[in-house]
Amino acid sequence: QVQLVESGGGLVQPGGSLRLSCAASGSIFSIDAMGWYRQAPGKQRELVATIPSGGSTHYADSVKGRFTISRDTAKNTVYLQMNSLKPEDTAVYYCNGNFEIVAGGPSYVYWGQGTQVTVSS
Repeated sequence: QVQLVESGGGLVQPGGSLRLSCAASGSIFSIDAMGWYRQAPGKQRELVATIPSGGSTHYADSVKGRFTISRDTAKNTVYLQMNSLKPEDTAVYYCNGNFEIVAGGPSYVYWGQGTQVTVSS
Protein backbone atom coordinates (compact mmCIF):
# COMPACT_ATOMS: atom_id res chain seq x y z
CA GLN A 1 0.00 0.00 0.00
CA VAL A 2 0.97 3.59 -0.62
CA GLN A 3 0.01 6.54 1.53
CA LEU A 4 0.00 10.17 0.42
CA VAL A 5 -0.16 12.87 3.07
CA GLU A 6 -0.73 16.51 2.11
CA SER A 7 0.10 19.48 4.30
CA GLY A 8 0.43 23.25 4.06
CA GLY A 9 -3.14 24.30 3.43
CA GLY A 10 -4.86 27.07 5.34
CA LEU A 11 -6.45 30.50 5.19
CA VAL A 12 -4.66 33.23 3.25
CA GLN A 13 -5.60 36.69 2.03
CA PRO A 14 -5.91 37.45 -1.69
CA GLY A 15 -2.47 38.05 -3.17
CA GLY A 16 -0.83 35.83 -0.58
CA SER A 17 1.16 32.63 -0.93
CA LEU A 18 1.03 29.07 0.32
CA ARG A 19 3.23 26.04 -0.24
CA LEU A 20 1.62 22.63 -0.27
CA SER A 21 3.57 19.43 0.31
CA CYS A 22 2.62 15.84 -0.38
CA ALA A 23 4.78 13.02 0.94
CA ALA A 24 4.41 9.47 -0.31
CA SER A 25 5.30 6.46 1.81
CA GLY A 26 4.81 2.72 1.82
CA SER A 27 5.74 -0.02 -0.59
CA ILE A 28 7.13 2.00 -3.50
CA PHE A 29 9.50 0.79 -6.19
CA SER A 30 9.26 3.88 -8.38
CA ILE A 31 7.04 6.88 -9.02
CA ASP A 32 6.13 8.14 -12.47
CA ALA A 33 4.03 11.28 -12.71
CA MET A 34 2.75 13.14 -9.67
CA GLY A 35 0.21 15.89 -9.65
CA TRP A 36 -2.08 18.27 -7.84
CA TYR A 37 -5.83 18.55 -8.34
CA ARG A 38 -8.45 20.66 -6.63
CA GLN A 39 -12.17 20.56 -5.99
CA ALA A 40 -14.22 23.59 -5.09
CA PRO A 41 -17.68 23.27 -3.50
CA GLY A 42 -20.25 22.21 -6.07
CA LYS A 43 -17.65 21.69 -8.77
CA GLN A 44 -15.85 18.73 -10.27
CA ARG A 45 -12.27 17.91 -9.36
CA GLU A 46 -9.91 19.60 -11.80
CA LEU A 47 -6.27 19.31 -12.72
CA VAL A 48 -3.96 21.97 -11.32
CA ALA A 49 -0.49 20.79 -12.28
CA THR A 50 1.45 17.64 -13.07
CA ILE A 51 5.14 16.75 -13.05
CA PRO A 52 6.50 13.60 -14.66
CA SER A 53 9.57 11.69 -13.50
CA GLY A 54 11.33 13.35 -16.40
CA GLY A 55 10.19 15.98 -18.83
CA SER A 56 8.08 19.09 -18.76
CA THR A 57 5.57 20.18 -16.17
CA HIS A 58 1.98 20.96 -17.10
CA TYR A 59 -0.34 23.57 -15.63
CA ALA A 60 -3.99 24.48 -15.90
CA ASP A 61 -4.41 27.80 -17.70
CA SER A 62 -5.97 29.31 -14.59
CA VAL A 63 -2.77 28.89 -12.53
CA LYS A 64 -0.03 29.42 -15.12
CA GLY A 65 2.47 32.01 -13.98
CA ARG A 66 1.24 31.84 -10.37
CA PHE A 67 1.74 28.22 -9.28
CA THR A 68 4.87 26.09 -9.50
CA ILE A 69 5.00 22.32 -9.08
CA SER A 70 8.21 20.59 -8.08
CA ARG A 71 9.30 17.27 -6.62
CA ASP A 72 12.04 15.83 -4.45
CA THR A 73 12.63 12.34 -5.77
CA ALA A 74 14.76 11.27 -2.81
CA LYS A 75 11.96 12.19 -0.40
CA ASN A 76 9.09 10.93 -2.60
CA THR A 77 7.54 14.36 -2.14
CA VAL A 78 5.78 16.75 -4.50
CA TYR A 79 5.26 20.44 -3.78
CA LEU A 80 2.95 23.15 -5.05
CA GLN A 81 4.08 26.73 -4.54
CA MET A 82 1.06 29.00 -4.92
CA ASN A 83 1.58 32.74 -5.32
CA SER A 84 -0.78 35.63 -6.06
CA LEU A 85 -3.67 33.60 -4.71
CA LYS A 86 -7.21 34.55 -5.67
CA PRO A 87 -10.54 33.78 -4.00
CA GLU A 88 -11.35 31.46 -6.91
CA ASP A 89 -8.38 29.29 -5.89
CA THR A 90 -10.35 28.27 -2.80
CA ALA A 91 -10.77 24.50 -2.87
CA VAL A 92 -9.64 21.22 -1.36
CA TYR A 93 -6.32 20.36 -2.96
CA TYR A 94 -5.43 16.73 -3.58
CA CYS A 95 -2.15 15.20 -4.69
CA ASN A 96 -1.81 11.97 -6.58
CA GLY A 97 0.87 9.82 -8.07
CA ASN A 98 1.36 6.91 -10.42
CA PHE A 99 3.25 4.26 -8.43
CA GLU A 100 5.04 1.10 -9.43
CA ILE A 101 4.96 -1.21 -6.41
CA VAL A 102 7.25 -3.94 -7.73
CA ALA A 103 9.80 -3.78 -10.52
CA GLY A 104 8.20 -4.53 -13.85
CA GLY A 105 4.73 -4.70 -12.34
CA PRO A 106 1.69 -2.58 -13.11
CA SER A 107 1.38 1.01 -11.96
CA TYR A 108 -1.36 2.20 -9.66
CA VAL A 109 -2.73 5.67 -8.95
CA TYR A 110 -3.05 6.71 -5.33
CA TRP A 111 -4.62 9.87 -3.90
CA GLY A 112 -4.05 11.88 -0.77
CA GLN A 113 -6.83 12.87 1.62
CA GLY A 114 -6.81 16.52 0.59
CA THR A 115 -5.94 19.80 2.26
CA GLN A 116 -8.19 22.86 2.40
CA VAL A 117 -7.01 26.13 0.87
CA THR A 118 -9.17 29.17 1.54
CA VAL A 119 -8.40 32.54 -0.02
CA SER A 120 -10.40 35.27 1.64
CA SER A 121 -10.01 38.70 3.16
